[in-house]
Amino acid sequence: MKKFMLVTVIALMSVMLVDAQTVKVADKELIGAWQLEWMQYDGEKKILCGKGTEYTSFKYYGQDGEYACAEIALSKDGKCVILPHEYGKYTYKDGRYSEMGRPIVKPEEMQMIDKTHFRGRWKNRTEAWKKLPALPKNVVDYIVNCCKDQIIPDDINQAMKQQMFK
Repeated sequence: MKKFMLVTVIALMSVMLVDAQTVKVADKELIGAWQLEWMQYDGEKKILCGKGTEYTSFKYYGQDGEYACAEIALSKDGKCVILPHEYGKYTYKDGRYSEMGRPIVKPEEMQMIDKTHFRGRWKNRTEAWKKLPALPKNVVDYIVNCCKDQIIPDDINQAMKQQMFK
């Protein structure tokens, strides 16, 4: 009986210690512009993105659930090229995340590390993102609008799916 109590106490203390070490980040901290710092495919080397490279990804999370995602590359002549990826809605509440109407991801697939960093997992790729609080609002708005402009009308979308994918 004493051994059982001792094991139980140790187990409870371990759980409390792990919980105390977990950083609690408010859901609202996701709101803003984010840049991909690195990505790593399973079994491969980390790929750095952003400063010192010619490629990054951008995500925007608005207060009202607005979501935009784009790839940004530097062309050979040094100009930024925006490649809109998607535009729509996201939800993030109590650590539960979903974007574009997709199923809610497992907590380990979207983790807020602190107020300015999060890690995500998509299929066989792990990503690290950092917040860009100094990115001017007009730049954020421009990139978001590029993503918004890429929305394909339903009739065009349907015709493309029928002719190209079915």
